[in-house]
Amino acid sequence: MFCALLLVGGAYWTFDRAVLGMVRARELPVAEAPLLHSTVERLAARAGVLKPKLYLIPDGMPLSLATGRGPTYSALAVSSGCVAACPPAELEGVLAHEIAHIKHRDVAIQTSVVVLAASLIELTRIFGWLQRPMLFVIGPIAAACTHLLLSPNREFAADRRAAALCDSPHGLADALTRFDQAAELVAFQASPATEPMWPFNPFLEQGLAALFVTHPRIADRVQRLRALDASKEAA
Repeated sequence: MFCALLLVGGAYWTFDRAVLGMVRARELPVAEAPLLHSTVERLAARAGVLKPKLYLIPDGMPLSLATGRGPTYSALAVSSGCVAACPPAELEGVLAHEIAHIKHRDVAIQTSVVVLAASLIELTRIFGWLQRPMLFVIGPIAAACTHLLLSPNREFAADRRAAALCDSPHGLADALTRFDQAAELVAFQASPATEPMWPFNPFLEQGLAALFVTHPRIADRVQRLRALDASKEAA
């Protein structure tokens, strides 16, 4: 029991670093991206959380993720493709979405689930030539754990909170539309178990990747975001 508690405690304090390592993220110095750091700091202050550490993912696909333990300790990573492709309003919406996950402690459960599922998939490598058959056995188990612990409603809720932080839903809605278009043009290589970490599903819904889809359709999210502005004008 003591060893089990020690293992759980150690995992709780190191899961965020495991996720950042899985996506090859590096810490982004303030001098390298002062405007990005300023935007994150302002949004974090509005949300009432400590400014997360900022990381850069070396990938052309526009992506972002948040990890950590919650409002007092977190990390936020954006891809080089996201920084290059998104105008300021869209980038602000994406960052606000991740900070909303941090504010409401979604990151703790997301990080734990992703590391657990990815570890189960990697476990199949020890079976050698039986890896593929074992993947068909263990993959659905890992996916079932993911769906059991994570609800698609967490994305709708984070979208609403991000719109409130930015005082507009349109930046995030435009960014999600851009992400959806990019996913059709850019191939993304990563463990399908990381799907819950991203702001949308960047994988082609085929094979093992189809089992891990936890995000609502982007069209539904964009429609709900646009409706927030319409309801505000009606009020």
